[in-house]
Amino acid sequence: MTRKCYLTAKLPDGYVKTIGPTSAPFTHYWRIVAILANGKTEVFWGHTKSLSEARGKRAAAAEASKQRQWRNHAFEIAELERSDEPPA
Repeated sequence: MTRKCYLTAKLPDGYVKTIGPTSAPFTHYWRIVAILANGKTEVFWGHTKSLSEARGKRAAAAEASKQRQWRNHAFEIAELERSDEPPA
């Protein structure tokens, strides 16, 4: 049986996302902050099993931006930190 842990991503703007408990082998968290055509902001996120997989989401974000006519978007990747205990 695989041991469960908590995975935490810390983004440069101070946002912290924790996933878990999980036994999934995720290594990276990605986030898209999109400014929609109507000026509202929407956030999309996910986690991947490798940095290269996370980087591959960048092209998908650019394509989504064109298809959905977003005004702008930011794409970010953060490495996940593993811990046995949930963050305080």
